[in-house]
Amino acid sequence: MRESNITRKTKETSVTVRLHLDQTVPANIQSGIGFFDHMLDLLAKHGRLGLALQCQGDLQVDNHHSVEDIGIALGQAIKEALGDKKGIVRYATTFTPMDEALSRVVIDLSGRGYLVYQAMLPVEKIGDFETETLKEFLQALAVNAGMNLHIQVEYGDNGHHMVEAIFKGLGRALYQASRIDPGIDGCLSTKGIL
Repeated sequence: MRESNITRKTKETSVTVRLHLDQTVPANIQSGIGFFDHMLDLLAKHGRLGLALQCQGDLQVDNHHSVEDIGIALGQAIKEALGDKKGIVRYATTFTPMDEALSRVVIDLSGRGYLVYQAMLPVEKIGDFETETLKEFLQALAVNAGMNLHIQVEYGDNGHHMVEAIFKGLGRALYQASRIDPGIDGCLSTKGIL
């Protein structure tokens, strides 16, 4: 059972994450940020994840602390659920369209957290979501999951569509990279460990 439970409490936020990599159930997400809930729901749906996530944060300040701390906790949950990573495919590349927008997401579940982010979003806010926090979320997710993550929006005009293409692509890539292939003996690495 590749699952995890993570709780993160700071003076700014309280985040709980329950994650199951192999059991698709309707997501239960309450971040306090409507558009972000929608994006995390897309991540869970396209990643075929069992995901329950709650956050109470200092949204009276701004979105930053909640969005970043959710990235930290979700990244930790992914790392814990992957366990020793024996038999996982490890790599994935997805191109995901959303109307006029196209994202490319490339993942290596190497154990080394790194983010390359190339997306010029045309708006500062989508609903109540501050778009500059997207990079902070992805950075926290990549570092805490031990994931090499490359994200590029190839093109697009509508900010909502561009971000949606990212989250759908991220879910699809995470699903593919985390699959267990019975033909892989141990870890897919010449080091013998990930």
